[in-house]
Amino acid sequence: MIISDMDGTLLDTSKKLPSDFFEVYQLMEAKGVQFVVASGRQYYTLVEEFAHLQHNIAFIAENGGFIKQNGHELVMNPMKAIDAKKLIEAIRESKGSNVVLCGKNGAYIEDDSSDDFMNEMRKYYVKHEVVSDLLLVEDDILKIAVNNFDDLEESIYPNLKNHFEKQFQISTSSPIWLDIMPQGINKGKAIQLLQKQMHIQPDECMAFGDYLNDFEMLESVGHSYAMANAHADIKKVAKYSTDSNDDNGVMNAIRKQLTANG
Repeated sequence: MIISDMDGTLLDTSKKLPSDFFEVYQLMEAKGVQFVVASGRQYYTLVEEFAHLQHNIAFIAENGGFIKQNGHELVMNPMKAIDAKKLIEAIRESKGSNVVLCGKNGAYIEDDSSDDFMNEMRKYYVKHEVVSDLLLVEDDILKIAVNNFDDLEESIYPNLKNHFEKQFQISTSSPIWLDIMPQGINKGKAIQLLQKQMHIQPDECMAFGDYLNDFEMLESVGHSYAMANAHADIKKVAKYSTDSNDDNGVMNAIRKQLTANG
């Protein structure tokens, strides 16, 4: 099994797949390797990214909150409505913070959102709905995403961790985004479930990541790779390194590994 994060990892800075992706994907297929995309993005956005290809890719979306493989889907422990309400109200008190309520059926954004935020949000949530009040949404809530263009890592992130870390899994996915999931939900747990279902051992798996929401994923495989552009803490947990996302790091490492194994 080979697993890759999307933004900052498989995709380059302009959010494009590597030009040789399908060639390397066919190599994985020929070797009997299951390719898995593990992302903080919603499932619908991930599917659209690969819609032009015939593939058997498995998807881990919403940082592990939703898994789909071979037509089978699994929602991992949706957030309780009362917990989502508590978080939304707390985030609203943070100046400049924007909220995306990530549900099984799509994402939800309030109608007073700024143009800058809407443009940023559309990169990751192709299926979304603008609503008057997030507290009125009825859906299985997989994750709450928080965007802040100014002081997310310096202020918003530590403040939310200080108040909610015991109840929720909280991690940053980029310098301007953080994700909040029910406790125990992360990419690593989702990968462990796939490993169990497919009877694949951790040392038979490679994974690639660049940011803190990839931490547990890299811990769950025998061959963990940090991108050259990765967060310092990801470089510490990964066993290996590869080129940056703009230098085709994921494809280079996969090609080298599969070629070396004949």
